[in-house]
Amino acid sequence: MSSRMPEGEALLTPAEVAGLFRVDPKTVTRWAKAGKLSSIRTLGGHRRYRAAEVYALLDAMPRRNETSQGPRLTPPPGYVIPPQD
Repeated sequence: MSSRMPEGEALLTPAEVAGLFRVDPKTVTRWAKAGKLSSIRTLGGHRRYRAAEVYALLDAMPRRNETSQGPRLTPPPGYVIPPQD
């Protein structure tokens, strides 16, 4: 579902989201089309994803053995995940 681009909110590109989840960027687009992840469209028609929603989804995923998957990815320094209601 697309909505208007909010000002000041951290947004991620499909490639950035794909890197966090270790999937192809097209998979991220499919998730948005399926309603699993909301997207915002830029004026040029490109998708952007709310960082807070992406990191919340990432944290909600079941954790695997970190030695086999490498270190767990975290938000960039200085990014504060807003509290959920």
